[in-house]
Amino acid sequence: MTTDLHVKSNFKDGLSRLINGEHFNRQEAKGMMDAIMSGAATSSQISAFLSILRFRGETAEELTGFVESMRAHALRLEHDEDVLDTCGTGGDGLSTFNISTAVAILISSLGVKVAKHGNRAVSSKSGSADVLEILGIPVQSTADEAVASLKTKHMCFLFAPLYHASMRFASAPRKELGFRTIFNVLGPLVNPAQSQRQLLGVFDLDHAKKMAESLRALGTQRALVVTGDRGLDELAITGPSWALLVEKDTIQELTLSPEDFGLPLGRLEEIQVKTARESAELIQAIFDGKNRSTPAHIVLLNAGAALFVADRVATIKEGIALAQEAIDSGKALRQLERLKTVEKVERHA
Repeated sequence: MTTDLHVKSNFKDGLSRLINGEHFNRQEAKGMMDAIMSGAATSSQISAFLSILRFRGETAEELTGFVESMRAHALRLEHDEDVLDTCGTGGDGLSTFNISTAVAILISSLGVKVAKHGNRAVSSKSGSADVLEILGIPVQSTADEAVASLKTKHMCFLFAPLYHASMRFASAPRKELGFRTIFNVLGPLVNPAQSQRQLLGVFDLDHAKKMAESLRALGTQRALVVTGDRGLDELAITGPSWALLVEKDTIQELTLSPEDFGLPLGRLEEIQVKTARESAELIQAIFDGKNRSTPAHIVLLNAGAALFVADRVATIKEGIALAQEAIDSGKALRQLERLKTVEKVERHA
């Protein structure tokens, strides 16, 4: 009880420091998130914390501390694969279809091991879990089933609530607030499979830089952190994108445009949807080969980047060609169908 009171007192002191514009070091930031993850902070305090941070912003050091706390409180997926995640922040407000989910399915058809971390929609039209369910792909599998799927089908979906049970203390305040919060930023950084490779879309360049710094501090093997034209949390097809390549303790800044890779510029409205069902139908049409326009092009662009991050190709352009071949040959469509079945797991007495 004394420890609990101490944690609550520290959290209140931390809120006072936040409102005064002060910053936390890595350990202090971890302590604030520990209070939330352990249930020591009240709903009102969590709402205040999220609201103040939204206005004040967070430093890369604070972000790293928050990530360490969430990782420590998460259920880890134990495996021995070299995995990649395509989870992005969301929160860009542009209502695009689930591009990163389509990319995950596409590159997994080429043998890249993908542990796709995701959730239902919070501040978007369609969360990755929502669109996968409509496509017929199970999203609430057990950890054993997820590992089996990763091994035999090269992809598993990690439904965030199953692995981040401690997030239940923040779920109500987050939903009631209704705007983008620090948890949009944290989600892609706390993959339960400890992915060491990431294609990570972020809604603005300032946050992208902080996330790249955090990934470097946490020792990530290779990541491409991207912010697209108009704040899209993907590599954009409507204009240039800004990317940060994190590898070997370095961060390299890049500017990428569709034309660099032989892809025509498209219009934003061509990749926007109103519902998760529209998103699913668009993804199905791309894999069926019925859509070869802007939606397909943005999936190819991001898939090419993901294949580059996975070290399957030497350049993004080579990755785009490989992804196109997967669609043309029907390999991507067959993978979509394979993912609709739950992997059977043998249980031994």
